[in-house]
Amino acid sequence: MSVHQLFDLGGQTALVTGAASGLGSAIAEALLAAGARTLMTDVDEDALNARVALLRKHHPLAEGAVLDVANPDAVDAVVDDAVRRYGQLDCVFANAGISAGRGFAVEAGQLEHVERPAWDRVMRINLDGVLATLRASVRHMKPRRQGRIIVTSSIAGIRAEPLSGYAYVASKAAVNNLVRQAAVELAPFNVLVNAIAPGPFATEINGGRLKLPESAERMRTYIPLGRVAQPHEIQGLALLLASPASSYITGAVIPIDGGASAR
Repeated sequence: MSVHQLFDLGGQTALVTGAASGLGSAIAEALLAAGARTLMTDVDEDALNARVALLRKHHPLAEGAVLDVANPDAVDAVVDDAVRRYGQLDCVFANAGISAGRGFAVEAGQLEHVERPAWDRVMRINLDGVLATLRASVRHMKPRRQGRIIVTSSIAGIRAEPLSGYAYVASKAAVNNLVRQAAVELAPFNVLVNAIAPGPFATEINGGRLKLPESAERMRTYIPLGRVAQPHEIQGLALLLASPASSYITGAVIPIDGGASAR
């Protein structure tokens, strides 16, 4: 197999949740560039339509569907409809997620201020939404005995993270073990399940805080590479895990964090 073939997704169908902006949008763009028909989903209909329209100028295989991953029935419906329309589902990125506000580095993020409604909302999207996406996808991948599922986790799920809220770190830690558990179960069916664990990226999450120069400057002192990442820097790892190049990788939680988790 040539190097080009290792990363070629021509003829494949992919689905990305939370794809209207940030890492999800960057991931979808990489999949499209590699030749995959890519169904981009998001709860924000206006932002999704705008992003799909922009990508279709260069990638005619970009399509969109409004989806709230916190609604398991809606996830089932979108995934089932994608398989009916395209005939197969080869790769799914369970990327949709939200932040939980500030971590315990500020008083408002400390344990005694954790509010149950906010906690429950984060869990519904970050954990239950991932489970719903995995369940819906696996129904179609297992009979074909092939597929790739990639979950967007966080380095906040690997270690304590004073800048991240309690619900966020708990949801991402749970997601990491959900990925490992599913990977072991699905290995006999050649369905590979992995997680990407980003560090600080300049996206819209947390109100786009890391896009602000002062926040990025404070953060860079904690990062060996000395800077906050841009969304396009997720694309290489995403393409690796979606492509034939990752044929022997499953159950992995792979940091992409400028070296932050190595400290």
